[in-house]
Amino acid sequence: MSDHLQRGLSNRHIQLIAIGGAIGTGLFLGSGQTISLTGSSIIFTYLIIGVVLFMFMRGLGELLLSNSRYKSFVDIANDQLGPYAGFLIGWTYWMSWITSSMSDLTAMGSYVSYWSSNIPNWLTILFIVLLLMAFNSLGSNLFGEIEFWFSMIKIITIIVLIVVGLAFIILGFKTNHSTASFTNLYDNGVFTHGAYGFLMSFQMAVYSFIGIELIGVTAGETKNPNVSIPRAVNSVPIRILLFYIGSLIVIMSITPWDHISADKSPFVQVFALIGIPFAASAINFVVLTAAASATNSGIFSDSRMLFGLAQDKQAPAIMGKTNKHGVPHIAMFISTSILLVAVMLNYIFPNTMQLFIYITTISTVLYLLVWILIIVSYIKYAYTHKEEHKQNVFKLKGGFLSGYAVLAFFFFVFVLLFFSDDTRRAVYFLPIWLLATALMYLKIKRKKEQSNQENLNKETALTDK
Repeated sequence: MSDHLQRGLSNRHIQLIAIGGAIGTGLFLGSGQTISLTGSSIIFTYLIIGVVLFMFMRGLGELLLSNSRYKSFVDIANDQLGPYAGFLIGWTYWMSWITSSMSDLTAMGSYVSYWSSNIPNWLTILFIVLLLMAFNSLGSNLFGEIEFWFSMIKIITIIVLIVVGLAFIILGFKTNHSTASFTNLYDNGVFTHGAYGFLMSFQMAVYSFIGIELIGVTAGETKNPNVSIPRAVNSVPIRILLFYIGSLIVIMSITPWDHISADKSPFVQVFALIGIPFAASAINFVVLTAAASATNSGIFSDSRMLFGLAQDKQAPAIMGKTNKHGVPHIAMFISTSILLVAVMLNYIFPNTMQLFIYITTISTVLYLLVWILIIVSYIKYAYTHKEEHKQNVFKLKGGFLSGYAVLAFFFFVFVLLFFSDDTRRAVYFLPIWLLATALMYLKIKRKKEQSNQENLNKETALTDK
């Protein structure tokens, strides 16, 4: 065993990982819920979030490239905000992926039941977890290849959906509910549930973008970060316009928003409405791979996060060991084993969509905390290194002022979580988590201080002799 990661991720891996990180279960499954909340104004929701997250990613990219020692945003938080911030962001990101992977696994159980209701969700989840754990143990290069092809499937599917959808709209294709037309976007109004419905859509829409910060974890295993990271970040606007806004415009043009079920994937529903059964099954397979891709990223991220924390002496040292493939296998095994809680939850709770919403809200709360700590780190950096910021080739324009605008938006979304019963309950998890991590940090800090004191005493004793 060693304690070093390997730089096995090429530029094409990073580009597709970045794209895959922005196309997840929140779009394929959760967009049905957001459409039901706000109708066609969901397009504006995604547009607003997309602009803010592009600014956020520019800031993160600038930070990662400002110092070659930064392998992830844990290093950034440690350097800019202090060791407790690094500890908090690392463990919170780990828990964020645990919860989001559980929701993705729950979604996968739902997708498989589309073909056969006889297969219980928990059995599907158990099989997928064991399969992904085996794949992830073989190195970052294999992870990159798997994510590359998962992302290619998602990209091709959305492009096909848009092209076929546009053809149906131009030809005036008739479904059971209406005629395919852009007029379906506004015939029943745009802000159909008023300002309240529009604002409530932000929580689930934000969840659609979790994983967009994944390049902040892969930096330590990227062969040429100075080229790969700027390319990945700069492609964010195109990805959002095409994959999110483009696909949703087509979906709601083919079938009016009020005929899209909140508890099913709108992608599968649209192809089922068109009357091509095998196409609906194909799309269901694609959304299944999207969820598998998100879980695969979660396993990768969590193992690297625990590895980094162990290297900083903020997690048990054994998690800082790697196998012959350069994989932190012990950290990966521990993280993956915890995902098996999803098996138990799906066995206990039969209502898959309700479970999905509850877990995604907890995940969203934790991701917001991570994003807040990242942007606060950026604000500190940009404010204290104004000249360096000006000279940086790749940067967030506006510096710390733009950082404050992003931070304000994140707080705005957090406040919105209190206005719904479904999301409010999940917010109550945050103070419990903050208390738990604070106690963990104090315990580790005390243990480290005791170890340092013991070493000092030994050195003093040797000197006296």
